[in-house]
Amino acid sequence: MENSDEDKELPFPPNPINATNHIEQEHQNDDDDDENDDDDEENDEDNDVVSLYQNHQKPQSSLSQLREQSLKLETLTQRLSSELVPIRVHDVLINGNTKTKDWIIEAEFSEIHNATTVQDLLRALEIALSRLQSLEVFESSKIRLEPGPPEFPNTVDIIVDVVEAVNKVSGQFGVFTKPATSSWTGEGTVKYKNLLGYGDLWDSSVAYGANQATELSVGVYAPRLKGSLTPLVARLSMLSQDWQEFSSYKEQLLGMSFGLISTKHHDLAYTLGWRTLTDPSQMSSRSIRRKLGHGLLSSLKYTYKVDRRNSPIRPTKGYALLSTTHFGGLTPDHRFLRQEFDVRYAVPFGLYNTALNFGVSAGAVFPWGHGFMDKPSPFSERFYLGGDFSLACTLGGPMTLWGFKTRGSGPTEPRRKSRDGIFDGYDDSSRWDSIGGDLAATAFADLSFDLPIRWLREHGIHGHVFAASGNTTKLTQHEYKNFSPRKFLDSCRTLVGCGFVIPTRFFCLEGNYYYILRQDGHDHGKTGFRFGFSAPS
Repeated sequence: MENSDEDKELPFPPNPINATNHIEQEHQNDDDDDENDDDDEENDEDNDVVSLYQNHQKPQSSLSQLREQSLKLETLTQRLSSELVPIRVHDVLINGNTKTKDWIIEAEFSEIHNATTVQDLLRALEIALSRLQSLEVFESSKIRLEPGPPEFPNTVDIIVDVVEAVNKVSGQFGVFTKPATSSWTGEGTVKYKNLLGYGDLWDSSVAYGANQATELSVGVYAPRLKGSLTPLVARLSMLSQDWQEFSSYKEQLLGMSFGLISTKHHDLAYTLGWRTLTDPSQMSSRSIRRKLGHGLLSSLKYTYKVDRRNSPIRPTKGYALLSTTHFGGLTPDHRFLRQEFDVRYAVPFGLYNTALNFGVSAGAVFPWGHGFMDKPSPFSERFYLGGDFSLACTLGGPMTLWGFKTRGSGPTEPRRKSRDGIFDGYDDSSRWDSIGGDLAATAFADLSFDLPIRWLREHGIHGHVFAASGNTTKLTQHEYKNFSPRKFLDSCRTLVGCGFVIPTRFFCLEGNYYYILRQDGHDHGKTGFRFGFSAPS
């Protein structure tokens, strides 16, 4: 005799601890006690998993319940490891959200409806729960599984229990040093979560750098508006950068940016702003003086990124690819096309967790429009080499060249003399302006390895040796006629070095010794030991 409750049963127990509090099944009674005994034995064998959900009418001791649940879990494990158990999601029910809209949470669980087996469902639920927690608007989130309606066999209802954050305001503050420029930066951020109930995150940020950069910005991020496949990202900012030490000008940008597309690998953003270049010292070179003034910036920036490395801090295997296309503009003063590529690859060697990381970056920028061959490219979009950002962590195009100051390598022009016929300063660096290049390329090889001290290995502190090279040159204003690939390679700046890396949760601290093999006369490179900070990209 078959049990009429078989159609109700799930092929697995979602949560044996609390499942007995949600599903009750009535036992059927027949007049024939012998027949009942035979049916019970048959049902116990066929429904060993589902019986976890039954509230037994006969009292059981805690020890017997624990043994029974352990037996059922063992049976479930064996079944899941030996076969694909079919299942379908019937409905998603949400509890605990007093302000957050239901469809915001449901959107994070949209993929679970494609699951056809228990194994697929568990993987999809793990991803969905991770996405839900990444919204940063819930203190906790849990998932329970319950059987679907009797008329829909092999179905399950997903119960999502959330607890919304009580404290919706958070803040961060930090002070960071930049050894390459001998400066520091103080940064602070205040965030307000879920103001409108759309999982929205509002933030206000301020960054102040002594004698270099100051930024004020306000932004909003909404994970997914109803009917939209991409999150809403918008930011209003005011940026002031002081480049007088390197290029004799100050830059101010007041504008706003909008995220149009944002997926795992693709990102498209639009920026509209008002840019101002000034020269307070009145000592800038001829090229910079020609670009001083105001201008409207209107640009689209598309980024494609794939990162299959096993770690953003210390990759030992995998690869990464970044492609950035920046197109501007609607105004004659800022019409340019900028393209960058960055490729990284890590090869493991096994011994002492040794791995070789190498990468190649390249980029080019050109003006466009009528008579573009005679026009220079915008200064803010050119390539400037230098700085001490981590080669292995930072993924962002040709910009880092260890051993050189920020904007410390590349094309230069002499500054204008003062009225008394001398330069404003005493060192050679004050006589030349870094004007950047239209074409840039960098390459590096980094061999990382564990240090022979157990405490250092347990905390991820490791050593490395490296070699790097890079160069940038002008192509606009007919300079391309003088360009030669061989000349470009022969004039590359090169260096070697060694050091140690201390990884933290938020950034990497590196202490490196650089030995510069080649630099040009007006470059600002120096052999020696330096510390550097960088966050993984």
